[in-house]
Amino acid sequence: MSEDRKQEGLSALGHKTAYSTDYNPDVLEAFENLNKENDYWVRFNCPEFTALCPITGQPDFAEIRISYIPDVKMVESKSLKLYLHSFRNHGGFHEDCVNRIMKDLIKLMDPKYIEVTGFFVPRGGISIYPYANYGRKGTKYEALAEKRMETHE
Repeated sequence: MSEDRKQEGLSALGHKTAYSTDYNPDVLEAFENLNKENDYWVRFNCPEFTALCPITGQPDFAEIRISYIPDVKMVESKSLKLYLHSFRNHGGFHEDCVNRIMKDLIKLMDPKYIEVTGFFVPRGGISIYPYANYGRKGTKYEALAEKRMETHE
C-alpha cells in the first residue's frame, strides 16, 4: 500500500480480506477527494448483493447501484465491497437495505448528492426496485434530489 493511503488511515486496501458475518458499517472508509472544485459523478454497480429476508430467512439477491457527487470525502471501493458483503447474513427488507446503505454513506462522506437503487431478483413472482436519494439541504443538490425523485421511474 502506498504511503499516501496509509496516511489517510485506509486499512482495507492492500491487506488480506476479513469478512464481517453481519451488518457492519464500521468497515467503511473514506479518502480525500482530490478534485473538490469539480462536480462529477461516481457510480458503483454491485451486482452480487445479498441479504436475508427478515421473515423467512431466505436470501434475497440484488444489484445495488450507488451514484454520488462527492464533496471533500469519497468512499474507498474495497471497504464498500466489505460493507455490502456484511449484509449477507443481515435480515432486512429491500427498502430498508437501500435506505440504510444511503444513510451510512452520507454519514461517512457527506456527499453533495447521492442516490441508491436496489434491483432485487424476483421472489414469489414480484421484483422490487427501491430507490432513495439525498441532496445537501439549502443547495442546488437539494433541488436535484427533488427533480430526480419526481422523474424517477
